[in-house]
Amino acid sequence: MIRNQRRQQALQNGIFLLGMQILNYGLDKVPPATLIGVIAQTLLYAGLIRVPWNAEDVCISAVKIIKYKDWQSFFFSNFEHGSDMHLYYNMLSFILKGSYLEPIYGTINFALLLVILSIGCSAMYVSLGYILMQLTADYGYFTACAIGFSATLFALKVIALCEERDKLHNIGGFVVPSKLAVWLELILIHLLVPNSSFIGHLGGILVGCLYSYTFVGETIDNLIHTITGTPIIHEEQFYRRRNRLIA
Repeated sequence: MIRNQRRQQALQNGIFLLGMQILNYGLDKVPPATLIGVIAQTLLYAGLIRVPWNAEDVCISAVKIIKYKDWQSFFFSNFEHGSDMHLYYNMLSFILKGSYLEPIYGTINFALLLVILSIGCSAMYVSLGYILMQLTADYGYFTACAIGFSATLFALKVIALCEERDKLHNIGGFVVPSKLAVWLELILIHLLVPNSSFIGHLGGILVGCLYSYTFVGETIDNLIHTITGTPIIHEEQFYRRRNRLIA
C-alpha cells in the first residue's frame, strides 16, 4: 500500500521539473555528495527506495520524541517530503547551497556535516517545541509535526552566508545585507506559505548560527577532521565572524 502510494506520487510534475532544472544547471556542476543527496531524497519520495513507513508516519514532533521515543521520526523526518513541489523547491535550494559549500569543505566532510546538521535540526525542533509549549501553555507547539529538508537548508544558508564576503542579497524584492537575509527569508516564507514549519525553519537557522558563531562549530569541525583525516577549511571571512562573536 505504502509503495503504491509513493509510486503514484512519483507521477507528479515536481520530479520532472527537478530533473529538467538539474539538466539545465549542468549535471557535471553538481558535486557528488549533493547529487547523491538529491537523488536519494527523490527516490525516497518516489517509493523507489523501499522503507517500512509512509512519509507522514515519520513527521517529527516534540511529543513523539520526548514522550514516545520515536527515533525513527527523529532521524528520517528531514529526508521525507509532503508533496512533489515541496521536494522540488527543497532540492533546488540544496543544489545551490551544496554546489557552493561542498567544493570548499570536501565531499566526505560535507556529507558528514549534513548528517550532523540534520541531527542537530531534529534536536532543535524538539527543544523549541517543548520550550514554546512551556512558555505559552499552547500544547500545539508540543504536537506540531513536520517533515522535509528545509531546516537543514536554513542551517546551510547561514553557513554559506558566513563563508562569503559581506554583500547585499535580494530576498523577495528586499535588498538586505548577508546577516539579515536568512531572517527576512524566514519571515517571508512564514507569511507566504502559512503551512510551512516556522519552528523547523527557525530551528535550522539556530543550528546554523551555533555552527557558524560558537565553539560548537569548532567542535564539529574537529570531530569531522578526526573521522576523515581532512580538515574543513573555511574562508577567512568565516573565521572573522566566529572569532568576533566569541570575543
